[in-house]
Amino acid sequence: MPLISSPEEPQIPESAQGPRVTPAAGRTAPTPRPVPGPRSAATPRPGNPGRGPARPAPPAQRPRPAPSSPAAPAPAGLKLPEEPSAAQFQLIPASADGAVDAADEAVDLLLDSGRSPGDILVLTTAELHPWAAHELSFGEAAYWAQHDAGDDVFFAGTASVGRWAPRSVVVVAVNGDVDDRAARALSDVRERAGALLIVCGDPQKINSALGAGV
Repeated sequence: MPLISSPEEPQIPESAQGPRVTPAAGRTAPTPRPVPGPRSAATPRPGNPGRGPARPAPPAQRPRPAPSSPAAPAPAGLKLPEEPSAAQFQLIPASADGAVDAADEAVDLLLDSGRSPGDILVLTTAELHPWAAHELSFGEAAYWAQHDAGDDVFFAGTASVGRWAPRSVVVVAVNGDVDDRAARALSDVRERAGALLIVCGDPQKINSALGAGV
């Protein structure tokens, strides 16, 4: 008897096959599209905006570990007070050229240890901090509006003593000669500082400017 080929079996549409648990043998399951996560953005610390025209991100955006995380090693001469309310004076030895860098390191340590950015004021006795100079390029109104907001680290010069308000932590970079004007500025800042005053500069000149009681 001759063989009679049977007609092809009808194909059942996928929509009628019900839920498919595993892909059929020999077929490759479609690769799921990745779910896009949050876009990462550069968040430079204030005071390090770079040399380009881009405006630096506010310091509050930089990721910081919780206060319970181990803190980074302190720069030489810097010790954080155990009680935030205890007024203290800290002196970090630094040359005039390195005073701003020493102040930046102190700010990083303060933030990493849990200090609120709005608690910190950074002052320079001579040339303005790069962050302050950069922000002033957008106009004084916008610059001082950040100071008045009080929610970020703020950088200013000791010469603008009538404009900036005292904060609980003041970091001073003595980045120039300690002349009579700088000595008066240091004395004024010391009187107006809150819980902690950190001065970065030449120890002998600073002690002489502030008196033997330092």
